[in-house]
Amino acid sequence: MTIDKTGAETNVTHLADENRYQISVDGRVAGLTAYRDRDHDGTAERVFYHTEVGPDFGGRGLATIVIQEALDDSIAAGKLIVPVCPMVRHFLSEHADYAEKSRKVTPDDINWIQSVTT
Repeated sequence: MTIDKTGAETNVTHLADENRYQISVDGRVAGLTAYRDRDHDGTAERVFYHTEVGPDFGGRGLATIVIQEALDDSIAAGKLIVPVCPMVRHFLSEHADYAEKSRKVTPDDINWIQSVTT
């Protein structure tokens, strides 16, 4: 468990059948980061395309917590991170230690994620 900015304990759960990581505070779902997996040119990739935190939970650092735990778990599973989601992309821009485990987004990535999520 991780502590948010208010001192509350958080819990991040990987819901693989729903292609997302979910963060909860005091047993209440507070937010998520969603992804799709794919094999792209022989590389196992995890494409993160959406992150959100509920309005009752804003300003507590929960997006950062769920993103970091999701990225760490994805990398441990051998996935290369593709940050279509602006929040994930921003996190990566501030954490250079993830650079070798991620790549820049291309127009093909955006087209692909739109085709599989709509």
